[in-house]
Amino acid sequence: MKILAIESSCDETAAAVVEDGRRTLSSAIYSQVAEHQKYGGVVPEIASRRHTEQIVQVVQAALDQAGCTLSEVDKIAVTAAPGLIGALLVGVNYAKGLSMASGKPLIPVHHICGHIAANYLAHPDLEPPFLCLVASGGHSHIVEVRDYTDFRIIGRTRDDAAGEAFDKAARAMGFPYPGGVYIDRAAPLGDDSKYRLPRPRVEGSEYDFSFSGLKTAVINLLHNASQKGETVDRNALAACFQRAACEVLVDHLERAAQAYGYTTIVAAGGVSANSGLRGRLGEMCARHGYALYLPPLELCGDNAAMIGAQAYYEQLVYPPAGLDLNASASKGIDTVF
Repeated sequence: MKILAIESSCDETAAAVVEDGRRTLSSAIYSQVAEHQKYGGVVPEIASRRHTEQIVQVVQAALDQAGCTLSEVDKIAVTAAPGLIGALLVGVNYAKGLSMASGKPLIPVHHICGHIAANYLAHPDLEPPFLCLVASGGHSHIVEVRDYTDFRIIGRTRDDAAGEAFDKAARAMGFPYPGGVYIDRAAPLGDDSKYRLPRPRVEGSEYDFSFSGLKTAVINLLHNASQKGETVDRNALAACFQRAACEVLVDHLERAAQAYGYTTIVAAGGVSANSGLRGRLGEMCARHGYALYLPPLELCGDNAAMIGAQAYYEQLVYPPAGLDLNASASKGIDTVF
C-alpha cells in the first residue's frame, strides 16, 4: 500500500510516499529555518504563509521522487495535531482537497505518533510493545507504545519541552537559531563540570519533566556574570547544560523502564539527534541489557515519511476521516480523529 503523506505542523513543509508503513519511496522537505533565524525562533504567521506557497511544489516533488502519480497512491495522510494551528490548517486543507479530488481515503495522524513511527522506517525488526522517549522542540514525553495505535503517556514536561529549553538556553549563550545543534557542537569542547546547574524534578510525579528552571539557571548565570564583568566559558556552559538536560531525560526514562518492565527502548523527535543524549541512552541500555532503537538523523526532525509510516497502522484500525476533519493545536496522543 502506497500512502502520500503531508506534514506542516511547524516550519517544515514536507511530503513523502511510504509503502506499507516500512519503506520510504520519497521524502521532500522545504525548510524555513533560514528565514526564521533572524527572529530567533519560528514566527507562526510567516510559517503559515510559506506552507501555503510551497505545499503544491513539495507534494509534487514527493510524487516525482517516488515515480508515481496521485492516481497511483492508495491513500492520503496528513498531520492533524498538534502544532501551530495556522501551519496545520494548510496541510489539512490541502490534503482534504487532494482526497476530494482524487477519491482517495484520508488518514489523519498525530504528530507525536509520527515521530515514534519514524523508527519503523529505519528498523524493520522493531515492533510494539516498547517504551519511547519523545523529545523535541514542542514535546517531551515518555510513552508506553503498547501497540501501533495504542499509546499511554507516563511522563511529560510540565513547562518547557527539552528542545525548547535547548534553543532558549542557546540564544542566551549567543548561539544562532535553532540553538540545539550549536550546543551539541560546543559541548565536546567544554568542561561539563565547570558550572553547577540544577536537575529539576516534579514533586509527586516522578516521570514528569520540568526544563524551565534549568533554562532560567543558564540565563541567570549569564546575567550575573555580565553584571560582574566576568567572562563565561561558553563551551563549558553548553557542555554543562547538555549534560544536565540529558541526565534528566535518561534518568526518568531509566526509572520508568524499570518500573514498567520494558526492555526495548526507543527514542524519537528532534532532540534524539543530540549526540550527548544518544551516548547516554546507549550507556544506560548497555548497563541493563536493553535493546535500543534510535532514528537516523534525517528522521529525527519533522518529516512526512514518519507520518506515512504511522498512517499505515492507523488505517488498519480506524475508518478514513471525512471532509469535516479539522486541525488541532493541542489534541492528546490518544486522540481518535
